[in-house]
Amino acid sequence: MNIDNAQSQMRKGVLEYCILAIIKDREVYPSEILEQMKMSGLNILEGTLYPLLTRLKNAGLLTYRWEESTSGPPRKYFSLTEDGDQFYVALDDTWTQMSTAVNNIINANA
Repeated sequence: MNIDNAQSQMRKGVLEYCILAIIKDREVYPSEILEQMKMSGLNILEGTLYPLLTRLKNAGLLTYRWEESTSGPPRKYFSLTEDGDQFYVALDDTWTQMSTAVNNIINANA
């Protein structure tokens, strides 16, 4: 088994959850998402983020608005839709249950 592949699969499983967590309370510009992910130790590339944002938008979980910028092209700010908020809450519940179960297993066998 390839460790790089296993690590990649684990990361992919939580990226959507982390992105929704960053966006859940306010409108966010993609570079802010990248920066917060980087500060948290989950470095992702723009080439990974933008397709994910598009997929979440197409699924009805995100919406966006354009804002003119004085220092360049207009910026696209993302926010959660009502469905996105409900989806985030469900993912948050799932994460809490899973992380508790995994920690119980790891600690029981330590």
